[in-house]
Amino acid sequence: MLGIILTGHGSFATGLYDATVQIIGQQAQFMAVNFPDGLSVDELEKQLNSARQQCDQGEGVIFLTDILGGSPFRTAALISFGYANIEVITGSNLPLVIEMLLMRDGLDASTFRDMAIDKAKQAVTSLWHQTSNVTHHIKECEDGI
Repeated sequence: MLGIILTGHGSFATGLYDATVQIIGQQAQFMAVNFPDGLSVDELEKQLNSARQQCDQGEGVIFLTDILGGSPFRTAALISFGYANIEVITGSNLPLVIEMLLMRDGLDASTFRDMAIDKAKQAVTSLWHQTSNVTHHIKECEDGI
């Protein structure tokens, strides 16, 4: 099973981790590493490497980060260059984390990456988009189509 490590600025990672655990319970090979104000990038790298070692049971690790180009993303990317089975995904959100944790068993890192990008696109929507689809479907049903 792939290990999953959340990382991001401030307490993004632990906030997302705590919300995930509240909804689906504790998960194996799942950790959070924050990048609070004042923490050096060197210390972040040490913490991310430690989390990688703890989460990787031989099938690989996925880093889920907050912002493309931010220090957590760049640091995870640099770590990933040393391993064949690590992927770094940015723009993480709660629906993505929950769904991918529940689907990760049996996936390799690159398949996980591709599925996560598709799922993340589906997770971003609006009330208008959701109700417009329902209203349109109801109108079609009323018209007998």
